[in-house]
Amino acid sequence: MSAVLIVIIVLVLIALGALIAVGARRRRDQRRLERERLAARAEAHRDEAETHAAKANRLDQEKAVKREDASAKQSEAERLAQEAEAAARKAEAAEARAETLDKEAEAASARVERERAHARDHGSKADDIDESLR
Repeated sequence: MSAVLIVIIVLVLIALGALIAVGARRRRDQRRLERERLAARAEAHRDEAETHAAKANRLDQEKAVKREDASAKQSEAERLAQEAEAAARKAEAAEARAETLDKEAEAASARVERERAHARDHGSKADDIDESLR
């Protein structure tokens, strides 16, 4: 019996060794699959990171273009503001000149009235003289 017991113990040890080997192989396969799954996830994250980096670069370029446009528009606005100030000064000068000319025209109109009055007076005097000569 002891030989049978030894054979049974050896068979149990062989079976136990086989089970351990199968279990170890299964854990190795599971680890390999887990590493592959994690590697695939990491690759997907890298692809997503590259996509976001490319988008960030594109947005940065758009930002630079918009800043250049804004700078150009600001320069144009400043130039137009200076032109508007110059035009306002010219308009003020023209308005002042117009007022001066208007005053001169009023003065000339007053002189015209005085000269007409003088002409009427002289015409009247000439008529009186003509009448006294007749």
